[in-house]
Amino acid sequence: MNLNSLSILVLGLGESGLAMARWCAAQGARVRVADSRSAPPGLATLQREVPSAQVHCGSLSADLLGDAQLVLRSPGIAPHAAEFAALTQAAAERGVPMAGELHLFQWALDALRAERGYAPKIVAITGTNGKTTVTRLTGLMLERAGWSVAVAGNISPSMLDALQARLDADDLPAAWVLELSSFQLHGMEGFAADAATVLNLTQDHLDWHGDMTAYAADKANIFGNQSAQGVMVLNRDDPQVLAMQRPGRKLRRFGLSAPQQPGDWGVVREGGIDWLARALPEEDSPRNRRGAAISPQGAGQGLGRPGALPEAGLQMQRLMPAEALRIQGAHNIANALAALALGDAVGAPLAPMLHALREYRGEPHRMQTVAVIDGVRWIDDSKGTNVGATVAALAGMETPVVLIAGGDGKGQDFSPLRAQAARLRAAVLIGRDAQAIAAELQGLAPTEFTQSLEQAVQRAATLAKTGDAALLSPACASLDMFRNYAHRAEVFVAAVRELAEARGQVWNEGADHA
Repeated sequence: MNLNSLSILVLGLGESGLAMARWCAAQGARVRVADSRSAPPGLATLQREVPSAQVHCGSLSADLLGDAQLVLRSPGIAPHAAEFAALTQAAAERGVPMAGELHLFQWALDALRAERGYAPKIVAITGTNGKTTVTRLTGLMLERAGWSVAVAGNISPSMLDALQARLDADDLPAAWVLELSSFQLHGMEGFAADAATVLNLTQDHLDWHGDMTAYAADKANIFGNQSAQGVMVLNRDDPQVLAMQRPGRKLRRFGLSAPQQPGDWGVVREGGIDWLARALPEEDSPRNRRGAAISPQGAGQGLGRPGALPEAGLQMQRLMPAEALRIQGAHNIANALAALALGDAVGAPLAPMLHALREYRGEPHRMQTVAVIDGVRWIDDSKGTNVGATVAALAGMETPVVLIAGGDGKGQDFSPLRAQAARLRAAVLIGRDAQAIAAELQGLAPTEFTQSLEQAVQRAATLAKTGDAALLSPACASLDMFRNYAHRAEVFVAAVRELAEARGQVWNEGADHA
């Protein structure tokens, strides 16, 4: 779409809204921005960088639509948000199209292809949990393979800011690796990725989407307009994800059991060791045949996960021991397999991807050990903002856990925590939905309440025994008590540091919390 001289209304002035306003102004559009907040965070930057933009802050009405020919919605704005309802209804009644940042990015790539023949590989990643880890890891794998790579999207920087920076530097990458949220994918029907994945689906953002059906449908938009050459990468351990398979599309699957059909990635046990492995695809070429070949009959089920029997004649390939990963836990093994499948799907050679996998240390606030105090390991998983993330974190623990959880539950059902209750020494609960979590754990694990995260750390230190883990994995959003999940992590780390110093232990500034 040609944006030159178009009248565009941008709704919302967060990072994505600011990026859309910048981009549209640079393309010659007449830009107006509306935000229901009196002082949105991007206001000063917008006024400095896009002085021609008209801005409205505060209550919104249908009159703000004005002569707009295109409305751009920031991803944080829910479809049913009351403060924007009059505007969006007026746009629908007048036939004014509504789009978002991903639409603009796709249109820009289409234009660059037509004008310059620019045809990068597009790798797209979504899912309830693991998006950032898989995005970073896939980007690192492609870089180690010698590719020029841009990583952007929900992970930051925004797609449009990253694209503009590359255009300004005359350095367009060979591949884009995009982390996409369900918010960004909402209403997106024409997206075309060379390889795309939905990693998993558990409850999250139901206050935004309304229900799981709508949430899953938005996630599935990541596969929207893939060509016959595009590859769907699906989690075969997640029935909701596997149900997204579409006829006529190339398919790669990953999971924590042994690979079951050509092109699968999984885990096999041999000689008492769990190995990352793949079943060679039928079209595989000799360049990718790295690693030890094993027969499916000789490969035990990985990680104790039962799965369907491998197809007869399947050629299995061991890749690396799971214990060689620097990122630990079954969920991170699944993340590693997803990244390998995505890289392989766009043609990256296996050897440098495995080297990248061995060196990757993980992302901040995702199962990071911040200290060991009196034999208790303190772990920061503040990014565990939904029940599925906390369930995965607990499932990967091999020692008893004192869990620190709670916050804004976003309408989630906390009952999946019950399946992991046997791992809990106790749960120390904070925040708005502490009582709801306690109700699910009643009779299964001891629960206590504190008014602050600092108090929760002190209480967890009393409850934990030598050899235990004290895990901050809230299963909730942070905004009822903190600025964001990173601020929550800062408070946690500071409280753990204070605990270490009070017990006369040296705080190592070079540890994983750095």
